Amino acid sequence: IAAPVSGKAVPMSQVNDPTFSQEILGKGTAVIPSEGKIVAPADGQVTMVFDTKHALSIQTDNGVELIIHVGLDFEAHVQAGDRVKKGDLLLDFDMDKIKEAGYDVITPVIVCNTPQFPKMECISGMEVKAGETAIIQL
Repeated sequence: IAAPVSGKAVPMSQVNDPTFSQEILGKGTAVIPSEGKIVAPADGQVTMVFDTKHALSIQTDNGVELIIHVGLDFEAHVQAGDRVKKGDLLLDFDMDKIKEAGYDVITPVIVCNTPQFPKMECISGMEVKAGETAIIQL
């Protein structure tokens, strides 16, 4: 699974929300973004763009159920049912606006069906580039 956003990959334990830091929804990696663009981390289908504009989900072609959680107020460039290729622009967001509203821009990337990938490794502690660097190896 490629990085959906450029920035620094960090462990999920650094996310302030316990739903993510305690891996309640599944294992994954978080990225502290350096820009406000989210791209498809793999080929697949967009399964949901949350009405509250805080997250979207993708079913990858190799069976991974992903949630990418931005926080709030993004502009979606895709909708549920759209097919995407790794690197396609999914959404963009204004990092300064989110910070000014008092929210964290850290972006968790969660594999919701973690048990199906017992050898999964989540990468952290490095700079990643959107659409390129693998942050989750299955």
